[in-house]
Amino acid sequence: MQESLNLGCGRKRIDGALNLDISTEVGADVVHDLNQMPWPFASGRFKEVTAFDVIEHCRDVIAVMDEIHRVCRDGAIVKITVPHFSCANAFADPTHRQFFSHMTMDYFTGEREVSYYTRSRFRKQAAQIIFTPSLVNRVVGRLANRWPRKYESRWPWIFPAWFLYFELAVLKPKD
Repeated sequence: MQESLNLGCGRKRIDGALNLDISTEVGADVVHDLNQMPWPFASGRFKEVTAFDVIEHCRDVIAVMDEIHRVCRDGAIVKITVPHFSCANAFADPTHRQFFSHMTMDYFTGEREVSYYTRSRFRKQAAQIIFTPSLVNRVVGRLANRWPRKYESRWPWIFPAWFLYFELAVLKPKD
């Protein structure tokens, strides 16, 4: 039984993982719409979930994060990439429903005052703003990741980011 789940695999399957996608055209192991809850997996099944370039396509980010939390074990690692709100592709792709900030996952870690929208909790292992490769962006990226709130409040329209990478650990209540 696979212990790793690759959500929205598209043509980027991960060997050894259970690869899920909405499309029947990509050879996914499981064909399922992530907007349809509950997902067809037992609670606590996975020790790792990868969600690269998929959550922005979902109708309800909170419900998706709740399902990720449900299907994961305590301590499971969740790796997520999403477009940054300043990226032109965030707006250009007509299938994108959501936009993301460095602070978006704070709602699931309890770091935000309004993190009462869900009981699902994660510990942030990493959060990084990624820029298109260039000499200037290498400097901007270092500054933006050192002071992400300042960057996002003042500079993203001058120095737009490309995407965000988050690595979260699932926190389950102790019985």
